[in-house]
Amino acid sequence: MIVISQDTTQIAGSQPRFAIRQVTMEQPWKWLAAGWADLWRAPGVSLTYGALLSIVSFAVSAGLFLLGLEYLLLPMIAGFMLLGPMLAVGLYEISRRHANNESVSLKSALFVKTSSPGQLAYIGVLLTLMILAWIRIATLLFALFFGTLEIPPLDEATQLLLFSFEGLSMLAVGTVVGGVFAAAVFAVSVISIPLLVAHDVDAVTAILVSLRAVRDNLKAMILWAWLVAMVTACGLATLFAGLIITFPLIGHATWHAYRDLIKEEA
Repeated sequence: MIVISQDTTQIAGSQPRFAIRQVTMEQPWKWLAAGWADLWRAPGVSLTYGALLSIVSFAVSAGLFLLGLEYLLLPMIAGFMLLGPMLAVGLYEISRRHANNESVSLKSALFVKTSSPGQLAYIGVLLTLMILAWIRIATLLFALFFGTLEIPPLDEATQLLLFSFEGLSMLAVGTVVGGVFAAAVFAVSVISIPLLVAHDVDAVTAILVSLRAVRDNLKAMILWAWLVAMVTACGLATLFAGLIITFPLIGHATWHAYRDLIKEEA
């Protein structure tokens, strides 16, 4: 049974209107359980979706090493974490179809007919700009702590970052700045993207709904963000192979988070 408060916060604006439900700290764990159940309702589709993402991620990483651009690997991983909600649109569609007892296929997951395609693209552009801004800031931080020193190869960069005062200082500052970016992206996208998959609303309204949902359920959403980060990190740590399972799990679970947090009002 889903435990929520009876009080809701209404989002003003054009129809449809949405109310924010209050959820307990137990709900993020239940979202994971619901996501796991969705994963195994159509395992062929969900696991293939995850496998495609895993293959593309591995291919991009291998390409960076072959081109001598391995120092871009960490920014690429950060970008993946930030773009994750957009990449999971097909998984939201699978869970939506499960909820409505509709048929599920790989085609329907890869070529999603969302209710607000143009507005979804707008949020995609916004997230891309935030990632580019983060990469630029990371470059500036390196220049701030290391001056005109060229970015070394990955093995030398690891030693430089972990065994020098400048490197540790940059990691500390970068972690704080990166955390702020990650929190902003999470708050903007965690509810807005599933909402645009299901409803014909404008991007600004969807973002406001997402921000209000995070604000009104701050503790539960902090826990959910931590769970998302930990599960995704497990997938990345296995040379992307674990994403075959972890990415669909988080994608399906995020849909259930959206369904629990948001209620459409007449």
